[in-house]
Amino acid sequence: MVTGWFTGEGEEFRLLGTRCSACASVFFPREDAFCRNPDCPGGDLEEIPLSRRGRVWSYTDSRYRPPSPYVSDPELDWRPYALIAVELESERLVVLGQTVPGVTVADLTVGMEVEVVPGVLNEDAETTWTTWHWRPTGVTA
Repeated sequence: MVTGWFTGEGEEFRLLGTRCSACASVFFPREDAFCRNPDCPGGDLEEIPLSRRGRVWSYTDSRYRPPSPYVSDPELDWRPYALIAVELESERLVVLGQTVPGVTVADLTVGMEVEVVPGVLNEDAETTWTTWHWRPTGVTA
C-alpha cells in the first residue's frame, strides 16, 4: 500500500488527493509540498477524498509483463489486464488504474460509469499490498 494514497474499506474506500486553497486545483497522486498549477500564487494544500465514481475516458490492455518494480510471479502464466483512464465525477481529474480482475477491454466503453474499489497488487505469507482497481458500476466481484 502506498501510504496516503487511499483510505477506507469496502464502500468507504476512497482515493486521497489534495486541493490547493488558492486556486482550487485538485491533485492525484496527492501533493504535500506546493501547488502544481503554474499559474497559481500558491496556497495551503488540504487532503480530500476523491469521488468514488467516474467515467471511462480511455482504455487499453497490457499485453506484456511489466518490469520491476511491478511485482508478478514469474512462475505463473502472464495474463493481460485492462488499464483505464477515468475522469472523476466531481473533480474532472483523470486517474489511471487497472480494472478489477475479469474485466477486459471487451467489457469497456468510453463514457461507461466505473467506481474505485480496493484491489490486491501482490501478497505473500506475511503481507498483502493493497492498490485500487476500477469496476464498472453494477458489477459485483
